[in-house]
Amino acid sequence: MVRTGIIGLGKMGISHCAILGAHPDVNLVAVCDSSALVIDAFKKHSRFQCFTDYRKMIAEMNLDAIVIASPTKFHTEMVHYALDHSLHVFCEKPFVLNPEDAEILAEKAESKNLVNQVGYHNRFLGTFNEVKVLLQMNILGELYHFSGESYGPVVLREKGSTWRSQKGQGGGCLYDYASHTIDLIHFLLGKPMEVSGTQLKRIFSNDVEDAVYSSITLNNGLRGQLSVNWSDETHRKMNTQITILGKKGKIIADATEVKIFLKEANELLGLPKGWTVKYLTELTPNVDFYLRGEEYSSQIDHFIKCINNSETINKSSFRSASCTDQLISKLISDNK
Repeated sequence: MVRTGIIGLGKMGISHCAILGAHPDVNLVAVCDSSALVIDAFKKHSRFQCFTDYRKMIAEMNLDAIVIASPTKFHTEMVHYALDHSLHVFCEKPFVLNPEDAEILAEKAESKNLVNQVGYHNRFLGTFNEVKVLLQMNILGELYHFSGESYGPVVLREKGSTWRSQKGQGGGCLYDYASHTIDLIHFLLGKPMEVSGTQLKRIFSNDVEDAVYSSITLNNGLRGQLSVNWSDETHRKMNTQITILGKKGKIIADATEVKIFLKEANELLGLPKGWTVKYLTELTPNVDFYLRGEEYSSQIDHFIKCINNSETINKSSFRSASCTDQLISKLISDNK
């Protein structure tokens, strides 16, 4: 049993709490949040030891691992502290605000042989993993373009805001939404290296951008488009989609389905000429505990399995998350 604690009990922290609390290989022993109201509720209705100071929690609870789900501006100091105390760390996305800090933290975790993971859950969706397999089998032939898109209804009016729409807190569409899309592009197609023509558009927010548009070049030379908007009320919730064009066909994938168009049949994979649709339900392995989507449990399963198997090579490591942080910095610079 992996003795685990959680820092931050907002939406994602409570979700992780439910998943970890039901995990057969986890002993969730402690939670921490700066809100007295939240901590009082946990004291009354849970069996966990409750703290308002994460340092005290780490000092007293003899933890093996920590889940950090605090606002982004606190990630760097909290991850450093956890690694200094030899804890395996799962940190929510985006990783950190300063790309130099991301590299330092990745090197520290690797040097200590500690499992390190960032919560980019798209890497654990059956649809996107199917796309990765198809691309590895060269189903589209030579690729010549891609587009990564995310849309959702987060900020739809000028009044009212949370930490997510405050620049100093690490909010904004770029960090909160576009980071997912950038990471997915990296996972499927290659490391994003350069950007051009970037637009960070304010629609309703005063302090941060509500939309991000840019051209991206990958380390393999492939170029494509990034289009992200969290002020789009035509979507009920966040929707992330990737479209990939190759000489032999086209793939369009989101969290629910993979649509494959082939100019000629692929007998090896049993795919006909024209369109084929594969659905998430046939592509995703079952999980022991379902909450909000299989991918959230799958990423925690992966984290815990890496700890129990002493595998420090992680599917969504600090090192890969550092790439996203670096590209975010380039998008900000390119917009000036």
